[in-house]
Amino acid sequence: MPCTTLLVGRRASADGSPLVARTEDSSAGSFDPKRAVVVRPEDQPRSYTSVLGGRTIELPENPLRYTAIPNALPDEGIWGCAGINAANVAMSATETITSNPRVLAADPLVERDGESPGGFGEEDFVTLVLPYIRSAREGVERLGALLTEHGTYEMNGIAFSDAEDIWWLETVGGHHWIARRVPEDHYVTMPNQLGIDSFDLADAEGPGRDHLASPDLRAFLREHHLDLTLREDGRSEDVFNPREAFGSHTEHDHLYNTPRAWYMQRTLSPHAEDWDAGRPGASPDSDDLPWSRRPERLLTIEDVKDVLSSHYQGTVFDPYSSRGTDAERRAFRPIGINRHNALAILQIRPDLPESHRALQWVAFASLPFTTLIPMFTNVEEAPAYLSTTGETVSTDSFYWTSRMIAALADPHFHETIPLIERYQQRTQALGRAAVHAADGEAAAAGTAGEVPALLTAANTRIAERIRTETEALLGDVLFTASNHMTNRFSRSDG
Repeated sequence: MPCTTLLVGRRASADGSPLVARTEDSSAGSFDPKRAVVVRPEDQPRSYTSVLGGRTIELPENPLRYTAIPNALPDEGIWGCAGINAANVAMSATETITSNPRVLAADPLVERDGESPGGFGEEDFVTLVLPYIRSAREGVERLGALLTEHGTYEMNGIAFSDAEDIWWLETVGGHHWIARRVPEDHYVTMPNQLGIDSFDLADAEGPGRDHLASPDLRAFLREHHLDLTLREDGRSEDVFNPREAFGSHTEHDHLYNTPRAWYMQRTLSPHAEDWDAGRPGASPDSDDLPWSRRPERLLTIEDVKDVLSSHYQGTVFDPYSSRGTDAERRAFRPIGINRHNALAILQIRPDLPESHRALQWVAFASLPFTTLIPMFTNVEEAPAYLSTTGETVSTDSFYWTSRMIAALADPHFHETIPLIERYQQRTQALGRAAVHAADGEAAAAGTAGEVPALLTAANTRIAERIRTETEALLGDVLFTASNHMTNRFSRSDG
């Protein structure tokens, strides 16, 4: 199961923007080239058929324009990954998550069987939901209705955000779901594991201020004895632990999932009492890491990129470190892994006009070796360097160039990482400066209608400037790696 998600509430971020970030990772042994696109209303399908699920649905006639990061090769469906629509609502889909046999027996996943269609899944959700919503909460409600009616063939975690809120939805079996609003001063770590650790049924059945769910969730829990919460006499049955009811604590989790949440939380909340020896959460395989925490300081775009690029630096579990044993260095699945396809950081900036408040920060390939390119989303097309990804490897593509740099640098990590770190700092500074300049241009525009053209030009300038830096890095890494090839030999060697 691939992907890692990090959510940052608006009062936990440096500029007051809710931040939704997720790496889309391929399964082991495969890569899915990605590209960034803008889907205009006239290009949105009105009748949609899922490639993997085989289910057909008629879509509304009034879609909004939206961005997406689909597969460059659509043989297995669209896989829209993440985007922001014209109403400045963001969506990331999906984080594959875990379940347990009791849930899957009570509400089986909807799998394709001969002529019978299956449910919808990651390949479909962005296309089916993002063009039709005007708030994060509406995203939860639309997707929840689709899940109830059509079902899903996999367990998923999906994030929605607007200028105020982030909502996180988790599927529970084939047709059931729960969703929580992320606390504004917290961040959330999601490493392929059902994560919500507390849920208020009364709120979900009432006003739904912070909780939403399938209408029959209480009855579903009761009928199948899924609620494992041990309650003292008189304690309300409204609040329960979904992670215990619907999730898992397997050996796979302890090696593949929970260590990622442990490292992210250790990085963002380094002085929390949990990390003291003997306390819950002190170990990478802890089953009781909280779903959300307050950070020790406000978080930035760079913090999000760094933590989602991490590989247990500073611990014996870092595969690039000389510390620890071989077994320790390969013990856990890194966050920054070789099979990243894309990272999207979705930023809705509430203090700016709607015409230019939304940014989608994009990185491709293995994140320890790549950088972010910011893209304004109120545009009619994506810059060519982000959208030109084909089956053939080419330096015209940010995806393929990033993939080449990572593959060349990895065997020579210690020789090349100084080059890469300088590149990352330089390009991220260039990106921030370009965003600031474009904000000024948009603010000075005569009308809001002039802004999309200004932002389109700004996106191209940003992408081309970072393209120049990326191609220079490729040359430097190629030179360094060539000088460290195994068959090197010089008469002066002896």
